Amino acid sequence: MSKKIQLYDTTLRDGTQSEGISLSVNDKIKITKRLDEFGIDYIEGGWPGSNPKDADYFERVQKLELKNAKIAAFGATRRKNSDVKDDPNIRALVDAKTPVVTVVGKSWDLHVSDVLETTPEENLAMIEESVAYLKKLGKEVVYDAEHFFDGYKANAEYALATLQAASRGGADVLILCETNGGSLPWEVAEIVEEIGQKMDTPLGVHTHDDGGNGVANALSGIRAGAIHVQGTINGYGERVGNANLCTIIPNLQLKMDYECISAENLAKLSDLSHYVAEIANQPPNNYLPFVGKKAFAHKGGIHVAAVLKNEDSYQHIDPTLVGNKRRTLVSELSGRGNIVDKASEFGVDMNSEKARQVVEQIKDLEAQGFTFEGAGASAQLLMQRAEENYKAPFELIDFMVVVESRQGRGVFAEATVKVDVDGKIFHTAAEGNGPVNALNKALRKALEGSYPRLAEIHLSDYKVRILDSESGTEANVRVLIDTKNGDNTRWSTVGASTNIIEASWRALADSMEYALQKD
Repeated sequence: MSKKIQLYDTTLRDGTQSEGISLSVNDKIKITKRLDEFGIDYIEGGWPGSNPKDADYFERVQKLELKNAKIAAFGATRRKNSDVKDDPNIRALVDAKTPVVTVVGKSWDLHVSDVLETTPEENLAMIEESVAYLKKLGKEVVYDAEHFFDGYKANAEYALATLQAASRGGADVLILCETNGGSLPWEVAEIVEEIGQKMDTPLGVHTHDDGGNGVANALSGIRAGAIHVQGTINGYGERVGNANLCTIIPNLQLKMDYECISAENLAKLSDLSHYVAEIANQPPNNYLPFVGKKAFAHKGGIHVAAVLKNEDSYQHIDPTLVGNKRRTLVSELSGRGNIVDKASEFGVDMNSEKARQVVEQIKDLEAQGFTFEGAGASAQLLMQRAEENYKAPFELIDFMVVVESRQGRGVFAEATVKVDVDGKIFHTAAEGNGPVNALNKALRKALEGSYPRLAEIHLSDYKVRILDSESGTEANVRVLIDTKNGDNTRWSTVGASTNIIEASWRALADSMEYALQKD
Protein backbone atom coordinates (compact mmCIF):
# COMPACT_ATOMS: atom_id res chain seq x y z
CA MET A 1 0.00 0.00 0.00
CA SER A 2 1.31 3.43 -0.92
CA LYS A 3 2.29 5.89 1.80
CA LYS A 4 -0.17 8.71 2.61
CA ILE A 5 1.22 12.22 2.33
CA GLN A 6 -0.47 15.05 4.20
CA LEU A 7 -1.27 18.00 1.92
CA TYR A 8 -1.06 21.39 3.60
CA ASP A 9 -2.17 24.41 1.58
CA THR A 10 -1.00 27.90 2.51
CA THR A 11 -2.43 29.83 -0.44
CA LEU A 12 -4.59 31.93 1.88
CA ARG A 13 -1.60 33.00 3.96
CA ASP A 14 1.73 32.59 2.18
CA GLY A 15 0.08 32.90 -1.24
CA THR A 16 -1.29 36.34 -0.40
CA GLN A 17 2.26 37.52 0.29
CA SER A 18 2.76 37.38 -3.48
CA GLU A 19 3.03 40.81 -5.07
CA GLY A 20 -0.26 41.77 -6.69
CA ILE A 21 -2.48 39.31 -4.79
CA SER A 22 -5.00 40.46 -2.20
CA LEU A 23 -7.92 38.26 -1.23
CA SER A 24 -11.12 39.46 0.40
CA VAL A 25 -12.73 37.38 3.13
CA ASN A 26 -15.30 36.19 0.60
CA ASP A 27 -12.47 35.18 -1.75
CA LYS A 28 -10.79 33.20 1.01
CA ILE A 29 -14.04 31.43 1.91
CA LYS A 30 -14.61 30.46 -1.74
CA ILE A 31 -11.08 29.07 -2.08
CA THR A 32 -11.43 27.22 1.24
CA LYS A 33 -14.54 25.43 0.00
CA ARG A 34 -12.85 24.48 -3.27
CA LEU A 35 -9.69 23.21 -1.55
CA ASP A 36 -11.80 21.13 0.80
CA GLU A 37 -13.78 19.63 -2.07
CA PHE A 38 -10.52 18.81 -3.82
CA GLY A 39 -9.26 16.82 -0.85
CA ILE A 40 -6.60 19.05 0.78
CA ASP A 41 -5.88 17.86 4.35
CA TYR A 42 -4.94 21.21 5.94
CA ILE A 43 -5.86 24.74 4.91
CA GLU A 44 -3.87 27.53 6.51
CA GLY A 45 -6.34 30.39 6.68
CA GLY A 46 -4.05 33.24 7.69
CA TRP A 47 -2.44 34.98 10.65
CA PRO A 48 -5.31 35.96 13.00
CA GLY A 49 -3.19 38.39 14.97
CA SER A 50 -1.96 40.33 11.96
CA ASN A 51 -5.08 42.02 10.58
CA PRO A 52 -8.87 42.28 11.08
CA LYS A 53 -9.59 40.54 7.74
CA ASP A 54 -7.94 37.31 8.86
CA ALA A 55 -9.73 37.47 12.21
CA ASP A 56 -13.03 37.81 10.33
CA TYR A 57 -12.12 34.82 8.14
CA PHE A 58 -11.56 32.56 11.15
CA GLU A 59 -14.91 33.58 12.59
CA ARG A 60 -16.74 32.85 9.32
CA VAL A 61 -14.91 29.62 8.48
CA GLN A 62 -16.22 28.02 11.68
CA LYS A 63 -19.67 27.96 10.09
CA LEU A 64 -18.52 25.87 7.11
CA GLU A 65 -19.18 22.14 7.08
CA LEU A 66 -15.90 20.90 5.64
CA LYS A 67 -15.61 17.31 4.45
CA ASN A 68 -11.86 16.78 4.22
CA ALA A 69 -9.79 19.71 5.44
CA LYS A 70 -8.79 20.96 8.86
CA ILE A 71 -8.37 24.73 9.19
CA ALA A 72 -5.08 25.97 10.64
CA ALA A 73 -4.36 29.36 12.13
CA PHE A 74 -0.78 30.59 11.70
CA GLY A 75 1.29 32.59 14.18
CA ALA A 76 4.63 33.01 15.89
CA THR A 77 5.96 31.67 19.17
CA ARG A 78 5.61 33.84 22.25
CA ARG A 79 7.71 36.96 22.34
CA LYS A 80 11.02 36.96 24.17
CA ASN A 81 10.98 37.39 27.94
CA SER A 82 7.19 37.12 28.20
CA ASP A 83 4.62 34.80 29.73
CA VAL A 84 3.09 32.54 27.09
CA LYS A 85 -0.40 32.89 28.61
CA ASP A 86 -0.31 36.67 28.14
CA ASP A 87 1.34 36.76 24.71
CA PRO A 88 -0.87 38.48 22.09
CA ASN A 89 0.31 36.18 19.24
CA ILE A 90 -0.56 33.08 21.20
CA ARG A 91 -3.85 34.57 22.37
CA ALA A 92 -4.83 35.33 18.76
CA LEU A 93 -4.13 31.71 17.79
CA VAL A 94 -6.37 30.49 20.60
CA ASP A 95 -9.12 32.99 19.78
CA ALA A 96 -9.19 31.75 16.16
CA LYS A 97 -10.80 28.53 17.52
CA THR A 98 -9.25 26.33 14.85
CA PRO A 99 -8.54 22.64 15.50
CA VAL A 100 -4.99 23.14 14.18
CA VAL A 101 -2.48 25.87 14.95
CA THR A 102 0.78 26.36 13.09
CA VAL A 103 3.52 27.97 15.14
CA VAL A 104 6.62 29.36 13.46
CA GLY A 105 9.92 29.58 15.32
CA LYS A 106 13.54 30.38 14.54
CA SER A 107 15.97 27.59 13.65
CA TRP A 108 18.89 29.66 12.41
CA ASP A 109 21.10 31.17 15.10
CA LEU A 110 21.64 34.19 12.83
CA HIS A 111 17.93 35.01 13.17
CA VAL A 112 18.00 34.40 16.91
CA SER A 113 20.80 36.92 17.47
CA ASP A 114 20.17 39.45 14.68
CA VAL A 115 16.39 39.40 14.18
CA LEU A 116 14.89 38.32 17.51
CA GLU A 117 17.83 39.84 19.38
CA THR A 118 17.68 37.26 22.12
CA THR A 119 19.74 34.38 23.45
CA PRO A 120 19.79 30.85 22.02
CA GLU A 121 18.42 29.55 25.32
CA GLU A 122 15.49 31.99 25.37
CA ASN A 123 14.58 31.07 21.78
CA LEU A 124 14.42 27.38 22.76
CA ALA A 125 12.18 28.27 25.69
CA MET A 126 9.94 30.37 23.40
CA ILE A 127 9.47 27.38 21.09
CA GLU A 128 8.86 24.73 23.76
CA GLU A 129 6.55 26.81 25.96
CA SER A 130 4.44 28.00 23.01
CA VAL A 131 3.90 24.50 21.63
CA ALA A 132 3.26 23.01 25.09
CA TYR A 133 0.69 25.67 25.99
CA LEU A 134 -1.28 25.14 22.77
CA LYS A 135 -1.15 21.35 23.20
CA LYS A 136 -2.60 21.69 26.71
CA LEU A 137 -5.54 23.50 25.14
CA GLY A 138 -6.21 20.48 22.93
CA LYS A 139 -4.82 21.88 19.67
CA GLU A 140 -3.11 19.88 16.95
CA VAL A 141 0.18 21.74 16.63
CA VAL A 142 2.19 22.05 13.43
CA TYR A 143 5.62 23.49 14.16
CA ASP A 144 7.23 25.45 11.30
CA ALA A 145 11.00 25.52 11.73
CA GLU A 146 11.72 28.68 9.77
CA HIS A 147 15.01 28.86 7.81
CA PHE A 148 15.77 25.32 8.97
CA PHE A 149 18.04 24.28 6.11
CA ASP A 150 20.13 27.45 6.22
CA GLY A 151 20.26 27.13 9.99
CA TYR A 152 21.29 23.48 9.87
CA LYS A 153 24.07 24.20 7.38
CA ALA A 154 25.33 27.04 9.59
CA ASN A 155 24.95 25.36 13.00
CA ALA A 156 23.55 21.85 12.86
CA GLU A 157 23.62 21.33 16.61
CA TYR A 158 21.50 24.38 17.39
CA ALA A 159 19.05 23.86 14.53
CA LEU A 160 18.45 20.33 15.81
CA ALA A 161 17.98 21.69 19.34
CA THR A 162 15.10 23.90 18.13
CA LEU A 163 13.31 20.81 16.77
CA GLN A 164 13.90 18.97 20.01
CA ALA A 165 12.37 21.88 21.91
CA ALA A 166 9.24 21.75 19.74
CA SER A 167 9.10 17.98 20.14
CA ARG A 168 9.37 18.23 23.95
CA GLY A 169 6.46 20.67 23.82
CA GLY A 170 4.38 18.00 22.03
CA ALA A 171 4.37 19.17 18.40
CA ASP A 172 2.45 16.77 16.15
CA VAL A 173 4.66 17.39 13.12
CA LEU A 174 7.91 19.28 12.56
CA ILE A 175 8.06 21.25 9.31
CA LEU A 176 11.54 21.84 7.93
CA CYS A 177 11.22 25.15 6.10
CA GLU A 178 13.46 26.07 3.19
CA THR A 179 12.47 29.69 3.66
CA ASN A 180 15.00 31.49 1.47
CA GLY A 181 14.58 28.99 -1.37
CA GLY A 182 18.30 28.65 -2.05
CA SER A 183 19.02 25.04 -1.12
CA LEU A 184 19.48 22.31 -3.71
CA PRO A 185 17.50 19.05 -3.87
CA TRP A 186 20.33 16.80 -2.73
CA GLU A 187 21.00 19.08 0.25
CA VAL A 188 17.35 18.90 1.26
CA ALA A 189 17.32 15.11 0.89
CA GLU A 190 20.47 14.63 2.96
CA ILE A 191 19.30 16.91 5.77
CA VAL A 192 15.77 15.48 5.96
CA GLU A 193 17.21 11.97 6.11
CA GLU A 194 19.65 12.95 8.88
CA ILE A 195 16.89 14.62 10.91
CA GLY A 196 14.63 11.60 10.43
CA GLN A 197 17.25 9.41 12.06
CA LYS A 198 17.46 11.73 15.08
CA MET A 199 13.79 12.65 15.66
CA ASP A 200 10.74 10.48 16.35
CA THR A 201 8.24 13.22 15.59
CA PRO A 202 6.95 13.10 11.97
CA LEU A 203 8.57 15.53 9.54
CA GLY A 204 7.21 17.81 6.84
CA VAL A 205 8.73 20.20 4.29
CA HIS A 206 7.92 23.76 3.27
CA THR A 207 9.91 25.09 0.30
CA HIS A 208 10.19 28.24 -1.79
CA ASP A 209 11.17 28.65 -5.43
CA ASP A 210 13.87 31.32 -5.30
CA GLY A 211 16.42 28.99 -6.88
CA GLY A 212 13.89 27.37 -9.19
CA ASN A 213 13.93 24.22 -7.07
CA GLY A 214 10.84 24.62 -4.90
CA VAL A 215 9.02 21.57 -6.26
CA ALA A 216 12.19 19.48 -6.58
CA ASN A 217 13.14 20.28 -2.98
CA ALA A 218 9.66 19.32 -1.75
CA LEU A 219 9.77 16.01 -3.64
CA SER A 220 13.29 15.32 -2.37
CA GLY A 221 12.13 15.95 1.20
CA ILE A 222 9.24 13.52 0.82
CA ARG A 223 11.47 10.88 -0.74
CA ALA A 224 13.87 11.26 2.19
CA GLY A 225 11.14 10.55 4.73
CA ALA A 226 8.86 13.56 5.24
CA ILE A 227 5.14 12.69 5.38
CA HIS A 228 3.75 16.20 5.15
CA VAL A 229 4.21 18.78 2.37
CA GLN A 230 3.26 22.47 2.30
CA GLY A 231 2.73 24.64 -0.75
CA THR A 232 0.32 26.90 -2.59
CA ILE A 233 -1.94 26.63 -5.61
CA ASN A 234 -0.11 27.86 -8.74
CA GLY A 235 2.98 28.55 -6.63
CA TYR A 236 1.76 31.94 -5.39
CA GLY A 237 3.90 33.31 -2.59
CA GLU A 238 6.57 35.64 -1.29
CA ARG A 239 9.17 36.85 -3.84
CA VAL A 240 9.11 34.34 -6.74
CA GLY A 241 6.68 32.06 -4.94
CA ASN A 242 6.17 28.89 -2.92
CA ALA A 243 6.42 25.34 -4.14
CA ASN A 244 3.46 24.72 -6.45
CA LEU A 245 1.04 22.09 -5.13
CA CYS A 246 -0.38 21.74 -8.65
CA THR A 247 2.99 20.28 -9.63
CA ILE A 248 3.82 18.49 -6.38
CA ILE A 249 0.59 16.50 -6.10
CA PRO A 250 0.60 14.78 -9.53
CA ASN A 251 4.32 14.06 -9.25
CA LEU A 252 3.84 12.43 -5.86
CA GLN A 253 0.79 10.46 -6.91
CA LEU A 254 1.51 9.56 -10.54
CA LYS A 255 5.30 9.33 -10.53
CA MET A 256 6.32 8.41 -6.98
CA ASP A 257 3.42 6.17 -5.93
CA TYR A 258 2.41 8.16 -2.86
CA GLU A 259 -1.21 8.54 -1.84
CA CYS A 260 -2.43 12.14 -1.82
CA ILE A 261 -6.00 12.37 -3.07
CA SER A 262 -8.45 10.24 -5.03
CA ALA A 263 -7.97 9.77 -8.76
CA GLU A 264 -11.39 11.39 -9.24
CA ASN A 265 -10.24 14.55 -7.46
CA LEU A 266 -6.86 14.57 -9.20
CA ALA A 267 -8.78 14.95 -12.47
CA LYS A 268 -10.09 18.26 -11.08
CA LEU A 269 -6.59 19.71 -10.57
CA SER A 270 -6.57 21.91 -13.69
CA ASP A 271 -9.98 23.33 -12.80
CA LEU A 272 -8.73 24.09 -9.28
CA SER A 273 -5.69 25.90 -10.66
CA HIS A 274 -7.81 28.05 -12.97
CA TYR A 275 -10.41 28.72 -10.28
CA VAL A 276 -7.88 30.04 -7.78
CA ALA A 277 -6.22 32.17 -10.47
CA GLU A 278 -9.59 33.69 -11.33
CA ILE A 279 -10.44 34.45 -7.69
CA ALA A 280 -6.97 35.93 -7.14
CA ASN A 281 -7.47 38.06 -10.28
CA GLN A 282 -4.31 36.64 -11.83
CA PRO A 283 -3.90 35.72 -15.49
CA PRO A 284 -3.59 31.94 -15.80
CA ASN A 285 -0.01 30.78 -16.29
CA ASN A 286 -0.34 28.73 -19.46
CA TYR A 287 3.16 27.32 -19.01
CA LEU A 288 2.57 25.60 -15.66
CA PRO A 289 3.39 21.88 -15.68
CA PHE A 290 0.38 19.54 -15.66
CA VAL A 291 -2.33 22.25 -15.45
CA GLY A 292 -1.22 24.96 -17.89
CA LYS A 293 -2.98 25.36 -21.23
CA LYS A 294 0.31 24.73 -23.02
CA ALA A 295 1.36 21.75 -20.88
CA PHE A 296 0.24 19.25 -23.53
CA ALA A 297 0.33 21.47 -26.62
CA HIS A 298 2.14 20.06 -29.67
CA LYS A 299 3.40 22.28 -32.44
CA GLY A 300 6.18 20.58 -34.41
CA GLY A 301 4.91 18.43 -37.25
CA ILE A 302 7.16 15.50 -36.30
CA HIS A 303 5.89 15.62 -32.72
CA VAL A 304 2.24 15.69 -33.77
CA ALA A 305 2.73 12.82 -36.21
CA ALA A 306 4.24 10.73 -33.43
CA VAL A 307 1.57 11.63 -30.86
CA LEU A 308 -1.19 10.67 -33.28
CA LYS A 309 0.38 7.22 -33.52
CA ASN A 310 1.10 6.88 -29.80
CA GLU A 311 0.31 9.63 -27.28
CA ASP A 312 3.05 8.41 -24.95
CA SER A 313 5.68 9.30 -27.54
CA TYR A 314 5.72 12.99 -26.57
CA GLN A 315 3.63 13.12 -23.37
CA HIS A 316 4.87 12.15 -19.92
CA ILE A 317 1.34 11.43 -18.64
CA ASP A 318 -2.20 11.18 -19.92
CA PRO A 319 -3.41 14.81 -19.57
CA THR A 320 -6.92 13.71 -18.58
CA LEU A 321 -5.50 12.38 -15.28
CA VAL A 322 -5.08 16.00 -14.14
CA GLY A 323 -8.11 17.40 -15.97
CA ASN A 324 -6.14 18.78 -18.90
CA LYS A 325 -6.18 17.87 -22.59
CA ARG A 326 -3.87 17.42 -25.52
CA ARG A 327 -3.79 20.33 -27.98
CA THR A 328 -2.47 20.44 -31.53
CA LEU A 329 -1.16 23.81 -32.69
CA VAL A 330 -1.28 25.10 -36.24
CA SER A 331 1.69 27.11 -37.47
CA GLU A 332 4.42 27.30 -40.07
CA LEU A 333 6.03 24.33 -38.32
CA SER A 334 2.95 22.18 -38.92
CA GLY A 335 2.89 19.03 -40.92
CA ARG A 336 -0.13 17.37 -42.45
CA GLY A 337 -0.71 15.53 -39.18
CA ASN A 338 -1.26 18.84 -37.35
CA ILE A 339 -3.89 19.88 -39.87
CA VAL A 340 -5.70 16.53 -40.00
CA ASP A 341 -5.81 16.32 -36.20
CA LYS A 342 -6.92 19.92 -35.76
CA ALA A 343 -9.51 19.56 -38.51
CA SER A 344 -10.91 16.51 -36.75
CA GLU A 345 -11.16 18.56 -33.56
CA PHE A 346 -13.21 21.13 -35.51
CA GLY A 347 -15.38 18.47 -37.13
CA VAL A 348 -13.84 19.06 -40.57
CA ASP A 349 -13.12 16.07 -42.81
CA MET A 350 -9.62 16.65 -44.16
CA ASN A 351 -7.82 14.25 -46.47
CA SER A 352 -4.06 14.21 -46.94
CA GLU A 353 -3.99 16.31 -50.11
CA LYS A 354 -6.24 19.02 -48.67
CA ALA A 355 -4.14 19.02 -45.54
CA ARG A 356 -1.01 19.56 -47.63
CA GLN A 357 -2.64 22.52 -49.36
CA VAL A 358 -3.70 24.05 -46.03
CA VAL A 359 -0.17 23.57 -44.64
CA GLU A 360 1.29 25.44 -47.61
CA GLN A 361 -1.30 28.20 -47.21
CA ILE A 362 -0.51 28.57 -43.51
CA LYS A 363 3.22 28.72 -44.15
CA ASP A 364 2.68 31.40 -46.79
CA LEU A 365 0.40 33.45 -44.52
CA GLU A 366 2.73 33.20 -41.53
CA ALA A 367 5.55 34.43 -43.74
CA GLN A 368 3.36 37.50 -44.29
CA GLY A 369 2.94 38.03 -40.55
CA PHE A 370 -0.08 35.92 -39.64
CA THR A 371 0.07 33.58 -36.67
CA PHE A 372 -2.47 30.86 -36.01
CA GLU A 373 -1.33 29.43 -32.67
CA GLY A 374 -3.30 32.03 -30.74
CA ALA A 375 -5.99 32.50 -33.38
CA GLY A 376 -7.81 29.20 -33.41
CA ALA A 377 -10.93 30.61 -35.05
CA SER A 378 -8.95 31.84 -38.07
CA ALA A 379 -7.21 28.45 -38.30
CA GLN A 380 -10.56 26.68 -38.25
CA LEU A 381 -11.90 28.92 -41.00
CA LEU A 382 -8.90 28.12 -43.19
CA MET A 383 -9.70 24.44 -42.93
CA GLN A 384 -13.41 24.92 -43.48
CA ARG A 385 -12.77 27.04 -46.55
CA ALA A 386 -10.79 24.12 -47.99
CA GLU A 387 -13.99 22.09 -48.09
CA GLU A 388 -15.66 22.10 -51.51
CA ASN A 389 -19.14 22.72 -50.13
CA TYR A 390 -18.20 25.49 -47.70
CA LYS A 391 -20.16 28.69 -48.22
CA ALA A 392 -19.19 31.83 -46.34
CA PRO A 393 -22.10 33.68 -44.66
CA PHE A 394 -21.02 36.91 -46.37
CA GLU A 395 -18.50 38.18 -48.88
CA LEU A 396 -16.69 41.49 -48.72
CA ILE A 397 -16.98 43.65 -51.81
CA ASP A 398 -15.16 46.71 -50.49
CA PHE A 399 -14.70 48.98 -47.48
CA MET A 400 -13.45 52.51 -46.83
CA VAL A 401 -12.37 54.26 -43.65
CA VAL A 402 -11.92 57.98 -43.14
CA VAL A 403 -10.42 59.53 -40.03
CA GLU A 404 -11.19 63.22 -39.45
CA SER A 405 -10.35 65.89 -36.93
CA ARG A 406 -12.90 68.70 -36.73
CA GLN A 407 -12.88 71.75 -34.52
CA GLY A 408 -15.33 71.34 -31.70
CA ARG A 409 -15.75 67.62 -32.31
CA GLY A 410 -12.27 66.18 -32.05
CA VAL A 411 -11.05 63.08 -33.88
CA PHE A 412 -13.56 60.55 -35.16
CA ALA A 413 -13.73 57.89 -37.85
CA GLU A 414 -16.29 56.97 -40.47
CA ALA A 415 -16.38 53.60 -42.24
CA THR A 416 -18.39 52.35 -45.21
CA VAL A 417 -18.76 48.65 -45.93
CA LYS A 418 -20.25 46.83 -48.93
CA VAL A 419 -20.96 43.10 -48.51
CA ASP A 420 -22.79 40.35 -50.41
CA VAL A 421 -25.16 38.18 -48.35
CA ASP A 422 -26.78 35.42 -50.42
CA GLY A 423 -26.69 37.58 -53.54
CA LYS A 424 -28.03 40.70 -51.83
CA ILE A 425 -25.76 43.74 -51.63
CA PHE A 426 -25.68 45.74 -48.40
CA HIS A 427 -23.92 49.09 -48.39
CA THR A 428 -23.72 50.73 -44.97
CA ALA A 429 -21.83 53.43 -43.12
CA ALA A 430 -21.14 54.08 -39.45
CA GLU A 431 -19.12 56.41 -37.25
CA GLY A 432 -16.87 55.37 -34.40
CA ASN A 433 -14.27 56.68 -31.99
CA GLY A 434 -11.59 54.99 -34.09
CA PRO A 435 -11.24 53.25 -37.46
CA VAL A 436 -11.66 49.70 -36.11
CA ASN A 437 -14.65 50.71 -34.01
CA ALA A 438 -16.22 52.33 -37.08
CA LEU A 439 -15.52 49.25 -39.23
CA ASN A 440 -17.04 46.99 -36.60
CA LYS A 441 -20.21 49.10 -36.43
CA ALA A 442 -20.54 49.34 -40.22
CA LEU A 443 -20.12 45.60 -40.71
CA ARG A 444 -22.65 44.80 -38.01
CA LYS A 445 -25.07 47.26 -39.57
CA ALA A 446 -24.72 45.46 -42.89
CA LEU A 447 -25.15 41.97 -41.44
CA GLU A 448 -27.53 42.20 -38.47
CA GLY A 449 -30.65 42.31 -40.69
CA SER A 450 -29.73 38.88 -42.04
CA TYR A 451 -28.06 37.63 -38.85
CA PRO A 452 -29.75 39.17 -35.76
CA ARG A 453 -27.70 36.99 -33.38
CA LEU A 454 -24.69 39.21 -34.09
CA ALA A 455 -26.19 41.57 -31.50
CA GLU A 456 -24.89 39.12 -28.85
CA ILE A 457 -21.35 39.19 -30.23
CA HIS A 458 -18.86 41.60 -28.65
CA LEU A 459 -15.19 42.37 -29.25
CA SER A 460 -13.39 41.80 -25.95
CA ASP A 461 -9.78 42.58 -26.86
CA TYR A 462 -7.73 44.11 -29.66
CA LYS A 463 -3.96 43.69 -29.93
CA VAL A 464 -1.53 45.14 -32.45
CA ARG A 465 2.05 44.01 -32.90
CA ILE A 466 4.65 45.65 -35.11
CA LEU A 467 6.53 42.77 -36.74
CA ASP A 468 9.56 44.60 -38.12
CA SER A 469 9.98 47.83 -36.20
CA GLU A 470 13.09 48.83 -38.13
CA SER A 471 10.92 49.38 -41.21
CA GLY A 472 9.21 52.34 -39.58
CA THR A 473 5.83 53.25 -41.08
CA GLU A 474 6.25 50.57 -43.75
CA ALA A 475 6.38 47.80 -41.16
CA ASN A 476 4.14 44.76 -41.26
CA VAL A 477 1.58 44.69 -38.47
CA ARG A 478 -0.34 41.82 -36.94
CA VAL A 479 -3.75 42.30 -35.37
CA LEU A 480 -5.35 39.81 -32.98
CA ILE A 481 -9.00 40.24 -32.06
CA ASP A 482 -10.69 38.39 -29.19
CA THR A 483 -14.47 38.05 -29.39
CA LYS A 484 -17.10 36.63 -27.05
CA ASN A 485 -20.78 35.84 -27.28
CA GLY A 486 -23.64 35.95 -24.80
CA ASP A 487 -22.65 32.77 -22.96
CA ASN A 488 -19.06 34.05 -22.63
CA THR A 489 -17.63 31.67 -25.24
CA ARG A 490 -14.48 33.28 -26.62
CA TRP A 491 -12.49 32.96 -29.83
CA SER A 492 -9.51 34.68 -31.44
CA THR A 493 -8.84 35.74 -35.03
CA VAL A 494 -5.85 37.24 -36.80
CA GLY A 495 -5.05 39.60 -39.66
CA ALA A 496 -1.74 40.91 -40.99
CA SER A 497 -0.75 43.56 -43.51
CA THR A 498 1.47 46.60 -44.00
CA ASN A 499 -1.80 48.51 -43.52
CA ILE A 500 -3.16 48.37 -39.97
CA ILE A 501 -6.73 48.97 -41.18
CA GLU A 502 -6.58 46.05 -43.61
CA ALA A 503 -5.05 43.81 -40.94
CA SER A 504 -7.84 44.83 -38.56
CA TRP A 505 -10.48 44.21 -41.21
CA ARG A 506 -9.23 40.67 -41.90
CA ALA A 507 -9.28 39.79 -38.21
CA LEU A 508 -12.68 41.45 -37.76
CA ALA A 509 -14.23 39.72 -40.78
CA ASP A 510 -12.93 36.34 -39.57
CA SER A 511 -14.40 37.01 -36.15
CA MET A 512 -17.87 37.63 -37.60
CA GLU A 513 -17.68 34.73 -40.05
CA TYR A 514 -16.67 32.37 -37.25
CA ALA A 515 -19.49 33.61 -35.05
CA LEU A 516 -22.05 33.04 -37.82
CA GLN A 517 -21.01 29.48 -38.63
CA LYS A 518 -20.71 28.34 -34.99
CA ASP A 519 -24.39 27.41 -34.84
